[in-house]
Amino acid sequence: MKVAFFSSKTYDRESFEKHNTFSGIELTFFEAPLNPDTAGLSQGFQAVCVFVNDRLDAPVLETLAGNGVGLIALRCAGFNNVDLAKAAELGIRVMRVPAYSPEAIAEHALALILTLNRKTHKAFNRIREGNFSLEGLTGFNLYGKTVGVIGTGKTGFAFARIMLGMGCQVVAYDKYPSEKLKEMGVHYTDFNALLKTSDIISLHCPLTPETHHLFDTRAFRKMKLGAMLINTSRGAVIDTRDAIEALKSHKLGYLAIDVYEQEEKLFFRDLSESILQDDTIARLMTFPNVLITAHQGFFTHEALGQIASVTLNNIHDFSRGLSSENEVRLG
Repeated sequence: MKVAFFSSKTYDRESFEKHNTFSGIELTFFEAPLNPDTAGLSQGFQAVCVFVNDRLDAPVLETLAGNGVGLIALRCAGFNNVDLAKAAELGIRVMRVPAYSPEAIAEHALALILTLNRKTHKAFNRIREGNFSLEGLTGFNLYGKTVGVIGTGKTGFAFARIMLGMGCQVVAYDKYPSEKLKEMGVHYTDFNALLKTSDIISLHCPLTPETHHLFDTRAFRKMKLGAMLINTSRGAVIDTRDAIEALKSHKLGYLAIDVYEQEEKLFFRDLSESILQDDTIARLMTFPNVLITAHQGFFTHEALGQIASVTLNNIHDFSRGLSSENEVRLG
């Protein structure tokens, strides 16, 4: 079975080639992302393997179907970039990797909190320049702080457990509360109450119509003055322009993001020799209390191996006409 692999990087090729033990799966790697301009590359392939910033809207799906593609193999958990209704209409199956080391993303969220709080990134740069001053590097103890968790699926669960271990009081908001987390001491509350009581809020929810711009001006106004917001879920859960205004007014004390609304034009690329065209992220980068990483929360050896293994198994199941619990369906 021939698979067109889009948005490939060196680490993708190494991981998938290492874990591809199926003699019937032939991978062809394209560095280009999947979009209307590159969809034609799918000619002669039965499946495409795509990542978070590949576009799978109606025009792209029609091209894929016309070229004989029957499977979209997502090597990620999120599927908000896929027009599922159109895929179903065209008879294209969609499979994903529902969980690939939730601990990797949860631990990255903790790293963002600690770095932003204790300013270790600034201290590192100072020391390299011979500046051993502590001025401006004051942080705060995490112990005893109230941490709000939005979304307590596998990643949110892992993050909540970590913060409990740090001695924090953990409150959570999720339509489907975890009884196990309750037993561990996590208190579930409503969204507004979480905003009002949390010193730190970490986002671990999927991007849906309900969560799109969940954090906007109204939400920021309800947050504790000077609170910290961490996003390792999906960029559009935060209205970035509203976040900038909240930072300027000092209502939002700290912001760390590993995802960004317009990241498909930036992330996973080396733009160091280019003029940055995105004025919004350029403005974010000027704040001393903002930390940005380029969607690397998942980026561990363990997670990459899990992504490759599950994705290849999904492709293998499709080639044999088998059903899969990893298939994404409407409703």
